[in-house]
Amino acid sequence: MLAAAIGIQPVYVQAKTREEIQQEREQKKSEQQGTQSQYKQSQSKVSSLEGQQDALEEEIQELDSQLVEVIASVSLMQDQISDTEKQIVKAQEDYDVAKAQEDAQYLAMKKRLRYLYEKGDTSYIEILSNASNWSGMLNQANYVEKLYEYDKQMLNRYILIKEEVAQKKNDLEDKKSDLETQRYELEEEQASMQQMIDEKRSQANDFDAQIAKAKQEAAAYKALIKQQNSELARLDEEENAIIKAEEERRKAEEAAKKAAEEKAKAEAEAKEKGAKSSDSGSSDSSSNRSSSSDSSSSSGSSSGSSSGGGLKTVPPASGSSGSDIAAYACQFVGNPYVAGGTSLTNGADCSGFIWAVYRQYGYGLPRNSSAMRSAGREVSYEAAQAGDIVCYAGHVALYLGGGRIVHASTARTGIKYGYANYKPILTIRRIVG
Repeated sequence: MLAAAIGIQPVYVQAKTREEIQQEREQKKSEQQGTQSQYKQSQSKVSSLEGQQDALEEEIQELDSQLVEVIASVSLMQDQISDTEKQIVKAQEDYDVAKAQEDAQYLAMKKRLRYLYEKGDTSYIEILSNASNWSGMLNQANYVEKLYEYDKQMLNRYILIKEEVAQKKNDLEDKKSDLETQRYELEEEQASMQQMIDEKRSQANDFDAQIAKAKQEAAAYKALIKQQNSELARLDEEENAIIKAEEERRKAEEAAKKAAEEKAKAEAEAKEKGAKSSDSGSSDSSSNRSSSSDSSSSSGSSSGSSSGGGLKTVPPASGSSGSDIAAYACQFVGNPYVAGGTSLTNGADCSGFIWAVYRQYGYGLPRNSSAMRSAGREVSYEAAQAGDIVCYAGHVALYLGGGRIVHASTARTGIKYGYANYKPILTIRRIVG
């Protein structure tokens, strides 16, 4: 089954080269950046529209409150007008009564004057004929001794009552006119406010449509970003498959080359020993067997070292740089991920992998990923170099340069290559240099 999978893999990888995949990835990333920008713009548009709509709703509520007050004022004003009209009617009635009393008093005085005339006293006739108005007649009557005090008092009283009632009626008419003017103005204000509320409610309904459209656009951009993420993940898998295939091919070529060299060496040694055996006789033959035994033992030991670990590793050199550490770590790509493990060949987790690599160079690092975030010194992503430790939330990786990393990824993918920015970076720590 493994052979079948290996047999299928090259056919899949040969469809695209690493360069083509990288170019396609860069293009997809560029497209995704544009999509993310549009998505943010659409979200901002939704927030802006919702804010404007909220402000408009507050305006409508405020206008509604004001409109209620205006309507109440109009109603109150109408009640006041009705009351004033009733008062005007009452004032008119009072005026009519006062006028009737004045007329009655006038008739009574005329009767008394006629009586005096019939008795022969002409002074009252002169008063009646010479006076131009009631006030004048009253003033002249003051000089007449025989005018009854009662008539004078009653005449003054009725005139005063009539004038007061007339003034009250005029005041009420003015008040009614003022109230009607206020009512008209309030009704105009009510109509204006109602029109304004209707317009703003129409705007609010329009905001509903705009917000719905903006949300629909945002959802479309979000779906497109998800699709683009899937495409980028697919490209990563394709490139990782190519890298793994290249690594396996390189290992196979190295193993074949080494086997050929060992075979040639063994044949040369056998040929040389055969020549010596012909010259030295039986003594040399015994020695040759001993040498052959030693050679077989050495060859078996070498073979056991290669097959026992599954991968022949190159030991690190002393005084190595971060690039040397990174290159050394790449030997173990394809080996398994084991939770809690620290074996570069049999399996390690993310922090165990980096811990074991640095341990080969004499560095003692913390054993877990969170503690590694404090190891060494921090450097920026722009200043990152090969051998630096890239720290994520709950994960660490070894930086290779050019945006690439090597890390013990998951139990499914094992130790593999990847991209440093495949998820948010918390910090980058430099141990060497």
